[in-house]
Amino acid sequence: MASSDPVRRFLLAPSSTMKNLNKFEEKNELKFNDLNLLRQALVHRSYLNENPDFELDHNERLEFLGDAVLELIVTQYLYNNYPNPEGELTNWRASLVNAKMLAKIAKGLDIDSYLYLSRGESKDGNSKAREYILANAFEALIGALYLDQGYDQTKNFIAKKLLPELPYILENQLYKDPKSLFQEIAQEKIGITPHYEVLEETGPDHSRHFVVGIYIEKELIAKGEGSSKQEAQEQAARAGLVAKGWK
Repeated sequence: MASSDPVRRFLLAPSSTMKNLNKFEEKNELKFNDLNLLRQALVHRSYLNENPDFELDHNERLEFLGDAVLELIVTQYLYNNYPNPEGELTNWRASLVNAKMLAKIAKGLDIDSYLYLSRGESKDGNSKAREYILANAFEALIGALYLDQGYDQTKNFIAKKLLPELPYILENQLYKDPKSLFQEIAQEKIGITPHYEVLEETGPDHSRHFVVGIYIEKELIAKGEGSSKQEAQEQAARAGLVAKGWK
């Protein structure tokens, strides 16, 4: 006889859209009381466009909550453990909770294997857009964990999965953006301020692609690419730090 509880029917129903989250929980030392909170944290909006009858909403509200919880926990940790000025702590926090770092942590958790995505998003596994999807899913996971188990358990999870990245960030000065870091080192070592030049600009207005070079005087040090001049400059500076052996 079928269960009259719609949530239980949903959890027990054999369906091609269901993902077995037990392995995800085991791998990441999690045990949700409400498995639907975990499942919803993994639902991208694009999936619902193709599956409008799916039982759960997308993860954006959980992401909104998780973003705030994550920032509070990281802020509390920094405040309690480092006597540095506010400006430095702000930069350190930003380096811990930016999209690139959160996407890295999400990959370590194997979130990618459990995401509910549209067919198009599923195929596009290496794009910058996927990085943001992973980062947002991690924030949604934090929101779901907070609702399911409270502040202390969420704090413990972040302490195990994210905060261990901080020493590496500080040691390698990753809290400084690459443009500022390259300029600071160039001025210190050779007394010259680098400059940037756009070497190539292609694509339609809504999807531009830039190639930018970073120069010291007339010497091209490195190139960077991106969908904006700013992004391309940052990539060029990052590549320049490597090329000069300054990182």
